[in-house]
Amino acid sequence: MKKQKQMKNKIDILIKDAMIYDGSFSDPYVSNIAISGDKIRFISTSKIKDAVNTIDAKGLAVSPGFIDTHAHSDFTIVADHRAEGKIFQGITTEINGNCGLSAAPLYNKAFERREEDLKELDIKERWNTLQEYFKVVEKRGIAVNFATLVGHGNIRGSVIGYDDRPPSSRELSEMSDLIFESIEQGAIGLSTGLIYPPGTYSKTEELITLSKPLKDSGLIYTSHMRSEGTMLLEAIQEVIRIGREAGIKVHISHLKTAGEQNWHKADKVISLFDDIIKSGLKLTCDRYPYTASSTDLDSILPSWVFEGGNEAEISRLQNEKEREKIRNEMNKKIAPEDYREKIVVSSVISEKNRWMEGNTIKAISNKLNLNEVDTVFRILIEERLRVGAIFRSMSEENLRKFLSMPACMIGSDSSARCFDGITKKGKPHPRGFGTFPRFLGKYTREEKLMALSYAIHKTSMLPAMTFGLKKRGQIKEGMFADIVIFDPEKIADCATFENPFQKPEGIYYVLVNGVPAVREGKFTGSLAGRILKSHHKI
Repeated sequence: MKKQKQMKNKIDILIKDAMIYDGSFSDPYVSNIAISGDKIRFISTSKIKDAVNTIDAKGLAVSPGFIDTHAHSDFTIVADHRAEGKIFQGITTEINGNCGLSAAPLYNKAFERREEDLKELDIKERWNTLQEYFKVVEKRGIAVNFATLVGHGNIRGSVIGYDDRPPSSRELSEMSDLIFESIEQGAIGLSTGLIYPPGTYSKTEELITLSKPLKDSGLIYTSHMRSEGTMLLEAIQEVIRIGREAGIKVHISHLKTAGEQNWHKADKVISLFDDIIKSGLKLTCDRYPYTASSTDLDSILPSWVFEGGNEAEISRLQNEKEREKIRNEMNKKIAPEDYREKIVVSSVISEKNRWMEGNTIKAISNKLNLNEVDTVFRILIEERLRVGAIFRSMSEENLRKFLSMPACMIGSDSSARCFDGITKKGKPHPRGFGTFPRFLGKYTREEKLMALSYAIHKTSMLPAMTFGLKKRGQIKEGMFADIVIFDPEKIADCATFENPFQKPEGIYYVLVNGVPAVREGKFTGSLAGRILKSHHKI
């Protein structure tokens, strides 16, 4: 009995002389943190003896593990569970299933559409439900905690496919059933991607109806809106309407003013946020600390081109009559200089076009001796649409304004990749390796955009509260021991657009559920991450 009591009271890790930023944005203080098992047992200034392991944190900042509010690791985390690009940033928890695309449910056309993703990542397992997906992830193990929204694109694709039409009453009921099922299996909310097929074909009324199951469970609706440029304010109003009519909290993904002609809208956006929050609606957003975005290259095509799925899209790109129609619409929508200089190809799948990675559309066009629009057509056809791109379209001044908003959290908008292996491909956006160190180093320390305690709040407690993550996001007795130890004078991102696969500096320890994943700046190989579920029954 005495031995059992001693085991129960054992301190596994003592973090000594820590400058604690507890996540609440109160002033930091120096103390010792005792960890037993997966939780913080107590915090005390008293001398503590007999800890199994001691970490000397004198002169270093100790904060809750960073929560990436906008991740896309749904498939890469299965392909390579180390998630090095995230864990070295101090990220201990990811919110996945964003922009309408989640790992599940996958049925019918939605299942078929994901097949190429799974093959490219050499994933042998297949699944339909979120529950089945979680079993695959848990069997492999993961380095970070994984929470997920359920994607509206999955729901619509599974029931309707990729047709541009409203759902029938029966189909709407089937879509609602899939959302109910996904929430019962652990989804923490619903996400939409309203510039991507099939989300782009949905009307506001459909989204309101499908969001209503979230109300009773207090879960969140997140949206990659219909516009982040020309119709930005109207797109925000749609999110607000969904929140009000469904009676739910809403969240805008990667808030931005895309295109120089829209930069002047930032102050109106901030004022609208302030007014809506004062009115009582729970409205939040996330942002990455870069002025370039990244998504699929074909996102610049008119939405009607996507109808019917990938093969139909490729067929239209190959048809000269359709090409001319697409070309005319694109030339009206996007200025020629935006093609030439501001779009960079970040990834392709064929070896013959590998030289395109890291090059602008202008440079590729010059080499191919084609105009910019025809270059886009050619790349998409040859790569069968599987082309990633980086878009330089944002204002640095507006970035600072958005990061400073009380309702704004930090999200990388990236998948978990590693520094070797199957996920080290192309030249992805550096945000997958530098988002959080860049926010804390460049914008917090160097540019003094905000106090470090406030910045830590945005990366921990605020997202934990927003997305309903229980016992996470704070350094407090009884909380899970997700912890980052870093030097606030040295933390910095090293990843660049030219060389994104670079570890940040100044982060020395990362603990996930009480287990060191990074020790003295090196990955331990630990896979202590867990699936975080909503546990709501509807």
